[in-house]
Amino acid sequence: MSLECGVFHTRYEADMGLRPRPVQRIRLGVFALFVLLFPFVAGPYWLNLANQVAIATVGAIGLNLLVGSTGQISLGHGAFMAIGAYTSGLLTLHLGVPWGASIFAAALVTAAVGAFFGLPSLRLKGLYLAIATLAAQEIVEWGMTNWTAVTGGAEAIVVPAPVLFGVRLNSDFAFYWIAVLTAGGAALFAANLLRSRVGRAFEAVRDQDIAASVIGVDVFRTKLLAFATSSFLAGLAGAMIAFHRNIITWERFTLSTSILFLAMIIVGGLGSIRGSFLGAALITLLPAMIDNLGRSIQDTAPQIAAVLPYAQQAVFGIVIILFLIFEPRGLSRLWGNVKDYFHVWPFAYRRGESGAR
Repeated sequence: MSLECGVFHTRYEADMGLRPRPVQRIRLGVFALFVLLFPFVAGPYWLNLANQVAIATVGAIGLNLLVGSTGQISLGHGAFMAIGAYTSGLLTLHLGVPWGASIFAAALVTAAVGAFFGLPSLRLKGLYLAIATLAAQEIVEWGMTNWTAVTGGAEAIVVPAPVLFGVRLNSDFAFYWIAVLTAGGAALFAANLLRSRVGRAFEAVRDQDIAASVIGVDVFRTKLLAFATSSFLAGLAGAMIAFHRNIITWERFTLSTSILFLAMIIVGGLGSIRGSFLGAALITLLPAMIDNLGRSIQDTAPQIAAVLPYAQQAVFGIVIILFLIFEPRGLSRLWGNVKDYFHVWPFAYRRGESGAR
């Protein structure tokens, strides 16, 4: 007598499905229900954090496609987000372009700029490519602060609030739906991209670009496409930040922003769309958690509460180090371990721990 110990499909469509198993569809349905109900029960503070998480998820997915799926290290993600923010804001402010069209146009412009800065990837890799993208970050940052005729220099740019069917979308409740739909669309796009011929080429270049070239992959074209796709999503995230805040300032897109997004994909899990969301959520919510902890112990331990705001950067560093040491594959792998445990529980033979026949 043989016992089933795996997942079997009898149709090709089922094997290719994004969520082939019923339990996966149930989890997705529960999460979708939570997302739909959340804005009706959450206050403005938590809605604002949810919007930040959704926007950060879009940017993190873009960076993960480049770093996690293609193996091209980038320290210029904040610069590409800045290009998206300034392009969308200036198009709407000076040319009167509708906010939706300006966001899409800004993403396309950022994709073109990202492809241009990806040209060195033909000759460079690893640390050298990281330095090249760091140069891109510094160039764009210099342009933001010194090209006063376009960006206004160090002064902030105020953009008009987005309006849809006569409803202003500058409130956290209204913008929540745009942010969530955009994040969901970015995740769906990335998931299908990685299952396509292009996605397989990304992973082949990441694993060994010479071997990928031998089997017929156009390595240079693949790297440029990865830079363009990543920059497109980065520009989309930057444009969303511009219309969420209705203000654009260069301080939001410095080198620390690029490092912050690298931390998101490292903590969440490289090469994982789910990890992009988990990492974006943790890194975005961590400062809020520290602030709330400080306020809660302000009366009982005022000395500790006074130090906590200054310890945020140290906490970020500690979190990254702990994940690199104990779980380099990030939160996505931890969640996978939990799912695997309950998938086989309580039958140990399904983990290969028993000689059941």
